[in-house]
This record gives sequence, C-alpha cells and structure tokens, in this order.
Amino acid sequence: MTKEKILIIAVRQPNQLEERFESSLEEIISLSNTAGGQVEKIVTQNRNRIHPATYIGEGKVEEIEAIIADVEIDLVISNDELSAGQLRNLSDRFGVPLIDRSQLILDIFAQRAKTKEGQLQVELAQLEYMLPRLHGQGLSMSRLAGGIGTRGPGETKLESDQRHIRRKIDEIKRRLKSVVTQREQYRKRRRLNNVFQIAVVGYTNAGKSTLFNQLTESTSLAEDQLFATLDPLTRQFQLPSGYETLLTDTVGFLQELPTTLIAAFKSTLEEVAEADFLLHVVDSSHSDLDQQQETVMTLLKELDAHTVPILTVYNKMDLVKDEFIPLHHPNIMIDAFDETDIQALLLKIEAMLKDSWEWYSVHLNPNEGKVIHQLGQETIVTKKYFDEEKNQYVINGYMETDHPLNRLLKEQE
Repeated sequence: MTKEKILIIAVRQPNQLEERFESSLEEIISLSNTAGGQVEKIVTQNRNRIHPATYIGEGKVEEIEAIIADVEIDLVISNDELSAGQLRNLSDRFGVPLIDRSQLILDIFAQRAKTKEGQLQVELAQLEYMLPRLHGQGLSMSRLAGGIGTRGPGETKLESDQRHIRRKIDEIKRRLKSVVTQREQYRKRRRLNNVFQIAVVGYTNAGKSTLFNQLTESTSLAEDQLFATLDPLTRQFQLPSGYETLLTDTVGFLQELPTTLIAAFKSTLEEVAEADFLLHVVDSSHSDLDQQQETVMTLLKELDAHTVPILTVYNKMDLVKDEFIPLHHPNIMIDAFDETDIQALLLKIEAMLKDSWEWYSVHLNPNEGKVIHQLGQETIVTKKYFDEEKNQYVINGYMETDHPLNRLLKEQE
C-alpha cells in the first residue's frame, strides 16, 4: 500500500522554547508515521501570533501551494489545533485534505482501538471534536476513500449533519454508560477481594508495554510506535515474596492530548486513579525527557492520581550515553530487556510497599491452612517457620494497614 505523502505546517511563537518546538515537530513526524503516512516536507514559521484566518502568513500559504503541486502532497497536517475557519480557508487554498494534530491523534486511536469500549470512546471523541468544526472541513469531509484523518471505528465517512452527529453522540454516551457501570462493578469486586493493583503509566513509547510483558510474561503489543497500547490490559503477577498483585498497562500520555479524547477515555484512565501503586516509565534516552515527565505528572494531577504512591522507572538506560540525573524520587534505572534489572525492580517495588505497610507477626495453628495461604498471597511474608514446641506456624511480614487480615493481629495482641 502506498503511503500518503504528508506536508507538515507549524508555527513557533515567541513564548515557545526552541527545544520544545523541535520536540513537538519530532512528535508529529512520529505520529504521522504511526498513522501510516510519509512526511515529505516540513514548513515552519516564526510568528508573534497565530494568523486568525489562515494560521500561517500569506507568503507561507503561497509557498505551500507550490510545494503541494511540486511534490504531489496528499495531505497537509498542522502541528497545532485549527479553528473551523482556519480549516476551511486553508483547505480551499491547498486543494488537498488538511487535518490538525488532534485529528491525527484521534485517527491513530481509531486504528488502535480493539475493544468495543475503546472503539466507542474514539468515535465519541471524533464526533465531539468534529461538531464545532463542521463548516471548516471543506474538501476533507468528502474523502470517501478513507485515509489519515478519516478513519473511525464507526463510519468510514463521518456525516456532516449536525443533528445526526448530536444524535449519534447521545447514543454512544448511552452505550458507554453501561460499559462504565460494568467496569465500576469489576473495580468494586477487586476492592472487596483486596486485590492490590499496580498501574504502568508514562509517556507514549517509553517502553510501558515491554515492561508489562517482562513482568507478567505476557505478549501485549509492544511496538516502537506511539500508542501501541490503547485498551487497558490487566494481568496477574507475583513479587519475589510470592505476594500476588494485578498489573495494568495503560495508554501512553502525550503533550496536548485532545481534550475530547481525555474526556472520552475518562473511564479507561480512571484505572490509573483507582490503582494502589503507579510505575511511571520514562524513556531515559529521549532528548525531551524532562518535558515528557512533566506532561505525565500534569495528566496524573488532572486524573486525581497524583496522590497514589509512585515509583519512577527510568527505562532504556542502555541507550543513555551521558551522565544521567534523575528528576523524580524514588526511582530506579533499568533496561526492560535485562532480567537482572527486572528482578531489581521487583525488589524495589516490594521494599517501597514494606516501607508504607504495617509489620506483623502471627502464630497460627496447623489447622488454619486457609489463613496461612491467604497471608502468603495477600501480604508480603518475610519469615515463616514451624515452632515445634508450641505446635504453631510463626509468620512475619507486612500488610496494608486496612487489610481485613489485620484483625488477626488485633486478636493476638
């Protein structure tokens, strides 16, 4: 299949740092590749402010018109979100489809959504994003053959009738409501069963899925692509002590994620806020890792997950050439493919849990096998032996302060 030829347009304003601007350009190129396109040309402009009608100045518009004809560009992508008027004016001038960064991200999400819930959420985000921009779609709305920016899990061609879209939005919200209720019941059940949950979070392409696979010995999609994981995946795994916990892989964060997307994926992202512990995976080798860490922390705050205990996992350390200074503490530096590093990470998680949990020591009779088994699975056991004189098992370890097994301690005091 031939890749769509893409031209990227980007404006840098005086308040934007050069490194931040360059990083956003690298990101949109990567996003374009992930969507299945080929970036042929990048046209940038320094402006004091965005042009209200055409985003870029008249001279640049003419320059782009010439490039489109010369290189036979199929699609123009703006690095910033465009208004309905800017979309319409530029579409009319360029004569080829035009989308902005948010539409590009939504398109990738549309390709990646595998579960019914994920598909509904993407479709909802696309429709809500499109509604205020209907009159600006111009040429791109008539792209019956599909292509980047037109894909959606619902319809191949998004209808341009406002009433139809509003009806569709209401219908999707109704369908999502029942899915969200199911998810809440599942969470409630986990809480009742005292299942401890760890969520893997981080910037897109930081290596979350690779780490998830290494820890759970599963095969979730781990690609060197943005948004390789969209639908949250949960698997059981064990810490060195035998303590059993759940691990959830989540969608990667990104600078300037479309607001409609964050809203649509709220129920999925709530997995993060509901977690008991977070692993924040960072690509240590990335040139803009400080900004990426900041983006993740900001989004965690928006999700009310910033108070959850967090361990920063500086991944891809094998690719770091210079001296590395970590930004966040507590942290651990690893290469997710190194088995020794994975074991060190598991021990670090266990050490952090022990620091915040309550130490216990209990004496149990041999006929209390069920409780002995429970302690092994639901607490971190550090010592266990059979006292022949007393004919009892002695178990030492750590457990969550509000764990129901805590009553054993109280009874033995």
